[in-house]
Amino acid sequence: MLIEPVNVSGSFDTRVAAKGFCEVCGREHSTVVGYATPYARRLFQTLNEKRRIDLSVPEEKADSRFSLDYLFGKARGQMFGVLVVRDMDGATGVLKAFSGQYNGAWNVPGWVPPLVNTDEVDAISFGVERVIKMLGRMIDELDASSATRTRLIEQRKAVSRALMKDIHALYKVPNIAGDLRPLQEVVAGDKGIPTGMGDCCAPKLIGYAAKHSLTPLGLAEFYVGKENRAGTRKHGGMYSACSEKCQRILGYMLCEECR
Repeated sequence: MLIEPVNVSGSFDTRVAAKGFCEVCGREHSTVVGYATPYARRLFQTLNEKRRIDLSVPEEKADSRFSLDYLFGKARGQMFGVLVVRDMDGATGVLKAFSGQYNGAWNVPGWVPPLVNTDEVDAISFGVERVIKMLGRMIDELDASSATRTRLIEQRKAVSRALMKDIHALYKVPNIAGDLRPLQEVVAGDKGIPTGMGDCCAPKLIGYAAKHSLTPLGLAEFYVGKENRAGTRKHGGMYSACSEKCQRILGYMLCEECR
């Protein structure tokens, strides 16, 4: 497993790190910062010192794709997180995750993987994304007032929506109680499923813990890189799980009763 063994100590932070409403049981569930803050700060410091995220390989074998420079350019930064856990034998450790993909890569050694099988995502996306790009090129070649251009824009939107629906169908979401359900069944609210739901740090970390019978003892997330365009995320800042994506599934993922 991807746990870094640690002997947990220090004060227990009772501030809420992630929460959400569970559509299955009808109640809100949450998890706290707990023991996670020192380990989040240590990871932030390590990333800044090493200037890369492939920390499990020696420097001479480092992959340039995983340089921290990526987050100070067009990518404009990314969220990272740690989850302190206890296994069934009582041993404690730390998991780490980054949100979404890192410079096009879903999986980086030492980091918690996505909830979804990315090979399956790639398999259904490859041909469709080529069609989307082809439509984009056709749109760019037409006059802005062209009726054909408008029709192609709508066609591209329809193809993109269908692809996202197929991708979301691949997501199976675990919870702490040992249950596993399709994403569509556990999303709270009726706003639809946005792109990237389930790919943030908190769902990755809680999902990994749930799959491996690990008990969360604290969660902390922080931002690395250039400030985001909205000005809501700054380098080194610590933030709770987002409401638009994470909270809508974390209620179910943190539920200890739904089976």
